[in-house]
Amino acid sequence: MSDLPLLNTDTIWAILNEEIEDATVNRLVWHCLGYRYNNATGKWDTTEVAPEWQDEYPEPPDFIASRPATVKLTRSIPPENKQLLKEQLGFKGYKVGEFGPRQTRRATAANWLLSYMQSAS
Repeated sequence: MSDLPLLNTDTIWAILNEEIEDATVNRLVWHCLGYRYNNATGKWDTTEVAPEWQDEYPEPPDFIASRPATVKLTRSIPPENKQLLKEQLGFKGYKVGEFGPRQTRRATAANWLLSYMQSAS
């Protein structure tokens, strides 16, 4: 994970403010889910990935482009952590007319990462 940004609230804000590329957002989520790319084999190692993700996604999904993957990510956030962006960061959401599916999916990834941070601490 050395080339990924640190997982902290500054990074979460950077995701929400679109200061981090979609590919990096995906890689952060993949890393936290346990996906590791093996350069020697050229394949994804899913040894650390939970079975419910391994079965459906033997290779990590593009959470920004894939609605089904994002829905699964949303459903995996514990109910008590669904509002963390609002409760911990004061994120008010995007303004109507200024966001689309891409921003919504980035916000989902940000909330999932914040939930992951909460459970890891």
